[in-house]
Amino acid sequence: MQKNLSYSLRQALPATVRSASWLLKLMIPVSLLVTLLQHFGVLERIAVVLNPVFSHLGLPGASSVTFISGAAAGTYAGIAAMMSMPLSVKEATVLSLMIALCHALPMECAVNRKTGSSFWKMCLLRIFMAFLCASVVSRLLPDTAERFIYIGAAADSTFTRVMLTWLLSQLKISAVVFLIIYSLMVVQRLIEAYSLLQPLSTLLAPLMRLFGLPPETAYMWLVGNVLGISYGSAVMVELEERGIITRSEANDVNYHLIMNHSLLEDTIVFALVGISAPLLVGVRVVFAMMLVWSHRLFRHVFVR
Repeated sequence: MQKNLSYSLRQALPATVRSASWLLKLMIPVSLLVTLLQHFGVLERIAVVLNPVFSHLGLPGASSVTFISGAAAGTYAGIAAMMSMPLSVKEATVLSLMIALCHALPMECAVNRKTGSSFWKMCLLRIFMAFLCASVVSRLLPDTAERFIYIGAAADSTFTRVMLTWLLSQLKISAVVFLIIYSLMVVQRLIEAYSLLQPLSTLLAPLMRLFGLPPETAYMWLVGNVLGISYGSAVMVELEERGIITRSEANDVNYHLIMNHSLLEDTIVFALVGISAPLLVGVRVVFAMMLVWSHRLFRHVFVR
């Protein structure tokens, strides 16, 4: 036990440095861009154009920048953009759900293609489901005056003050990102050290039937939910190459994973900035089940 823990703590450090450096190179420019766009009034002009669309979701038009950042670059970029504009907790929750369902599209949809699914079908499905989810949840959540974390400067601040506030906030965020990723890397290595993925996937086989997935795909499902689509892509591709799952089964799993993956990392990250973890997990699981069973019904009726 002591040896595995010590080994995991050591091995997680260099991987954390690499991952944190990569993520911060992505997050910091996005945060700076959003801060500058807001200070110079560009977000207000964007809001005028997109307000009719996002108002139906109970969101300000400027929040489209957050969604686009998350969809294009990933969860961390979306959160960085989200904390760079004043939002209510309800608005931040709806946006977080959209980002959780629809993030890092170019990279993750490319992985989906490698494991048996259409790049464009997965991409369009995730965008559609993100807006559908936001529309439903925004109507169910009660309005609140509670404010979400805002790391920007006051609206009437000078440019110097805005930049100083932004710089200090990035130093704090960098430390938090490093600690989060290090914790995740340690947990991942402990799971590998004790060979827990295979036994856990066996226990989860009955759950796959509830999700509308073949029991044989439990291991792939677990990899996607523990490591995420991007981090777990190598493992998922290997499962296909070794013949443990078929390409058709991998495609079925992708319909679930595009809605519900990386539950460990995404949930922890969003929870740390104040988003309800049970709400985030519950909505993603429900929408994933809806999508998979709808896909199976469509295939049964129209594709024979």
